[in-house]
Amino acid sequence: MTELENRVMELEAKVAFQDDTIETLNDELRTHQKHLAKMQRQLELLAQKIKEGGDSGLMPQHQEPPPPHY
Repeated sequence: MTELENRVMELEAKVAFQDDTIETLNDELRTHQKHLAKMQRQLELLAQKIKEGGDSGLMPQHQEPPPPHY
């Protein structure tokens, strides 16, 4: 093989590796975007619930018993 053929083969190998890396990163990015969208939706639901002032399942602070160290 000539030096030029060797260089072309090296470049083709690098491009193939880069294509694989880009595809892997794209898959990871897609996964993270889905996770982020889910978290954003949960945050929106939580904010909505807080605004509605729904029953939090907690006692009002003035009815809370004192901590055991009192």
